Amino acid sequence: MDKRHFDQLVKGVREMKRHMAGKSVRGARTIELPAPDVRTIREAAHISQSQFAKLIGVNLRTLQNWEQHRTQPTGPAKALLKIVASNPKAIEALHG
Repeated sequence: MDKRHFDQLVKGVREMKRHMAGKSVRGARTIELPAPDVRTIREAAHISQSQFAKLIGVNLRTLQNWEQHRTQPTGPAKALLKIVASNPKAIEALHG
């Protein structure tokens, strides 16, 4: 690897570090999706808090925190909630 390519690689790693720290990086875009309304999603599926928490694999207290907007779901939980929001009957697939 020549010096020019190495310098570009180092620059890219530094930009990635800045981006991951939430700092502005030229050319990078961050899209903030609104937090799902967990209570509305759960109620549309006609299921109790304890059953819903068990089906999506989270602690009941975590679900309650989401519903009270004290915390927000992230990652796979957010994706699963989006699926259930678009099709409440999808929760039936989790019954096993």
